[in-house]
Amino acid sequence: MSVTPLTCFKAYDIRGQLGTELNEEIAYAIGRAFALEIKPKKVVVGGDIRLTSEQLKLALAKGLQDEGVDVIDLGMTGTEEIYFATKYLGVCGGVEVTASHNPMDYNGMKLVREDSKPISGDTGLNAIKATAEKLLSEVDDNVRKNSGKRGKYITKPLKIEFAKHMLGFIDASKLKPLKLVVNSGNGAAGPALDAIEKELIAAGVNIEFIKVHHKPDGNFPNGIPNPLLPECRADTANAVIEHKADMGIAWDGDFDRCFLFDESGEFIEGYYIVGLLAEAFLKRAKSSKLVAKEKIIHDPRLSWNTIDIVENSGGEAVMSKTGHAFIKERMRKENAIYGGEMSAHHYFRDFAYCDSGMIPWLLVAELLSVKGTTLSSMVKERIAAYPSSGEINSKLADPKASIANVLAAFKDDAVVFDQTDGISLEFAGNDGEWRFNLRSSNTEPVVRLNVESKADVGLMEAKTEAILQILRS
Repeated sequence: MSVTPLTCFKAYDIRGQLGTELNEEIAYAIGRAFALEIKPKKVVVGGDIRLTSEQLKLALAKGLQDEGVDVIDLGMTGTEEIYFATKYLGVCGGVEVTASHNPMDYNGMKLVREDSKPISGDTGLNAIKATAEKLLSEVDDNVRKNSGKRGKYITKPLKIEFAKHMLGFIDASKLKPLKLVVNSGNGAAGPALDAIEKELIAAGVNIEFIKVHHKPDGNFPNGIPNPLLPECRADTANAVIEHKADMGIAWDGDFDRCFLFDESGEFIEGYYIVGLLAEAFLKRAKSSKLVAKEKIIHDPRLSWNTIDIVENSGGEAVMSKTGHAFIKERMRKENAIYGGEMSAHHYFRDFAYCDSGMIPWLLVAELLSVKGTTLSSMVKERIAAYPSSGEINSKLADPKASIANVLAAFKDDAVVFDQTDGISLEFAGNDGEWRFNLRSSNTEPVVRLNVESKADVGLMEAKTEAILQILRS
């Protein structure tokens, strides 16, 4: 009997269509394979609000238990709650059942080992995949259930402990009265935010939360939460304007990404928030004088603004391949204080080098309070200095051929050509300085384009249109 490949395993997580690519039988096999390959004693599990997450989580837990692993079920969680609990409880690994912002008929998993270290293709995910395939195909008699004691199963909510840890990243006493619109998108963020709100109230902090689509609902009555898409931003923006809020915050389904809106309801590209937080961390590090030159990790999609801010703030900018597992691995290698992706993933050394959707807005709220200014004022000059297209997705019949056509059209004129992730080209011609990155998604069948220039919106827009014409022709 041949092994049937599992197509739900991606570059750095598991994501697949329900029924065909991912079901309870597959989840059970993944649980057993995780135990056999990682050899943990205890594992924390959690699941987002999707209608199938609970069943898949319990099937995964059963697989772990059948191999003698003790399981601690956190209940309904966001991904970063698994990161927190793995480190906080000192267990051997964690699994979050989530499909984040994928369509309704998808689900998936994000896996970590001890200390919340990511498990990607190069660090165990491929081995888990191979073992799960053998288990499902029953082609290897050597892959048997553990003959020893079955693992225990307990439930252990950690919302309060998580909230207290989040507030440890700021000085709550510096927070001034603020009005914040918060849009959980009917995902997992609502209960976590409620726990943080209770801790803020206990600390005497006066923040008013205007809650939009706050109740978790796996039917997603207001659409799949993915504020990276322009069509998913109106409800947050309108609420900011209606309530005259200081800032708007929106999350994706498992809230590991945080999206910000200024006081006028304008969406702020995650790219500029990376620069804002990088500068804040470097200033804090400089004042403490702990490290001569702290490192900041960034992805190659949009980079000029980040590099400029980091270098002018006395830090060192380090480029990494896009994707949470790759960024985390590079952060550990470099001992970087902070890392950010323009897709609104933000990573923190003091959060086990993991990404969080709660820490960024807390840090920005602290900046608003300390600086006594608006979010638009804090990013206005940077947006003008490095205007960008934002990420533009294209579903293409032949992505490789389309990317090759773009490369053929532009490569000869480029002064820099980089293949860290997809293709990145930089130009310095008579019409001005600009660059672009073009890459195939690791999680979706699309090609993603990002273009930026140096202080020339017209140039950026013209080059964006030129690339899209070639790409989609």
